[in-house]
This record gives sequence, structure tokens and C-alpha cells, in this order.
Amino acid sequence: MAAEKSVVWLTGESVKSPPFSQEARLEAGYLIWRLQNGELLTLPYSRPMPLIGKLCYELRIQDKDVTWRIIYRIDQDAIVIVMFFKKKTPTTEECCGDVQAQTQGVRRWMQKS
Repeated sequence: MAAEKSVVWLTGESVKSPPFSQEARLEAGYLIWRLQNGELLTLPYSRPMPLIGKLCYELRIQDKDVTWRIIYRIDQDAIVIVMFFKKKTPTTEECCGDVQAQTQGVRRWMQKS
């Protein structure tokens, strides 16, 4: 069995967890754990985001009255969390135009590590 991948945040700042309900927090944690263990998630949990970048995906977390998105990238040794946000627009690309720039930072960050 392959080693479990680390989960890292792209930002260098301290990160506060989104205000998920307990159920949504458990679901997000479980889905990230599956990613860490090499599982490639598909709809309805996750979908590729090629407009953001290669190997980038959006994790979909349905909470009580809000839908959350977690943008992540799968690297060889880590799951890189790029950002998370409340879904407010019809397409993810509309609500996070700067995600592509942030995702490009993943490559720079990985080269430094």
C-alpha cells in the first residue's frame, strides 16, 4: 500500500477552518482522507478543474444551507489545498477568478519544498 499523502495549505498564513456544520466537517475530512490514500474521487464528490490548472479539482461539500467548494491539487506526495469558499455563482470559475494564479503558486511552492 502506498504511503498516505500529506495535506498542505498553499497559503503561508495561518488557516482557519470554514464554518462547516459538524456533519459537513466530517464529510470533508473523510473525503480528504480518501484523497490522501490515493483514491481519485469523481462526481458527486469532486470534479476536475482543467481551467484552473493541471491536476486541480474541486471538492463539493453540501452543508445545511450552503454549498462549499475546496479547490485542491493532487501532487505526487501531497494534497495541496488551494482555497475554500461558499458557492454563490452558477460556475466555480466565475467566483474565483484568481484561483488560476494561486494554483500556479503550487508549482513554485513545490519547487521550494
